[in-house]
Amino acid sequence: MSEETIAGRAPWLAEPGLQALLAALAQGGQEARIAGGAVRNALMGQGVTDVDIATTTPPDETITRARAAGFKAIPTGYEHGTITVVASGKPYEVTTLRDDVETFGRHARVVFGTDWKRDAERRDFTINALYAEADGRVVDLVGGLDDIAARRLRFIGEAEQRIREDYLRILRFFRFFAWYGDGRPDAEGLKAATRLRAGLAELSAERVWSELKKLLSAPDPSRALLWMRQTGVLTAVLPESEKWGIDGIHPLAETERALGWPVDPMLRLMAMVPPDAARLEAMASRLRMSKAEAAILVAWARSPTPDPQMKRGDFEKLLYGSDARGLETRLRLALTGARARAAEDGEALMAAAGCRRLLDILKDWEKPAFPVGGEDLIARGIKPGREMGEMLSALENRWIESGFQLSREELLEQAASPDD
Repeated sequence: MSEETIAGRAPWLAEPGLQALLAALAQGGQEARIAGGAVRNALMGQGVTDVDIATTTPPDETITRARAAGFKAIPTGYEHGTITVVASGKPYEVTTLRDDVETFGRHARVVFGTDWKRDAERRDFTINALYAEADGRVVDLVGGLDDIAARRLRFIGEAEQRIREDYLRILRFFRFFAWYGDGRPDAEGLKAATRLRAGLAELSAERVWSELKKLLSAPDPSRALLWMRQTGVLTAVLPESEKWGIDGIHPLAETERALGWPVDPMLRLMAMVPPDAARLEAMASRLRMSKAEAAILVAWARSPTPDPQMKRGDFEKLLYGSDARGLETRLRLALTGARARAAEDGEALMAAAGCRRLLDILKDWEKPAFPVGGEDLIARGIKPGREMGEMLSALENRWIESGFQLSREELLEQAASPDD
């Protein structure tokens, strides 16, 4: 037991439902502790969204005790010892201490036990293998506290062995480094990731894309991406970035902080890959992205980059005929590049100001509705068909050129005299 505590740094620890659940699990000589990410984040001053619990009670006993305490217990991962307990409206994953007998990539054959050190040693990184008692005292069995103090990400035991158990741990190594690491990544971890990167091909596309998104959501993933590129890992999972590069990621992260933009992993991805619609569609398919994510990529690729100095009216005309999200992405990336060059290039400073002006216009812009429809032309004796389509198109073009100012009546007057 260390002298370190998360009490005072983890307000969620005092929640009555959590404390009642820990007490119920610990009755009769059993033990229950907060485990993993919640402890790590509390120690590092970061937010906590999920609180997981490790316990010596077998799964059936966990269910019995939780229900006796008045909580809902759901056997969400029963075969691996995980029971989801809903206490005072909040879900907690409660998992019996385990030891891996055999590992099969993401899956493992486990036995349940009561040995906290064995349970800690089966986890991936030292900073993820910390426990906390109900009163907040931290239990460190693998040196995780020292690594947190040094902001050092280190595999538990042999890095190669940990990775061979699940090749996704290569991506997790870089993802956790992006979020929690400082300086240079652990040398043994880098060597193991380099040697075993071919194993990434065995992973499902969904798992790879999920990890990439989490990595790209870090405050500034540029250092992690640099090491991924140097080890060949980035090329293995995102070959589209090979020629385009990652140099824009750090300036983008700085621009996000300076201008208050929310972190957007899709925007960061687009800073790393070429705006080629066909290649991006293929990439989205390979990584099993959602339809919405694929649409964002293609809209960006097919959108023009606006001239930062263009007039408001011209920009609004461009907006009307384009995908607004695609134009916004183009402007954000152009602004990032201009800000990076502004210190040495006066024109870049002007371009940055122009991009911000257009982004402000876009933020408040609502696409106007063309006021004339086919029924208006039918009422004037024009039959549906090619002639009507051509006339509607011509009228819409005139309306756009007027800056969307021509009224319905004025447009219909022109329909009566299309050559005027």
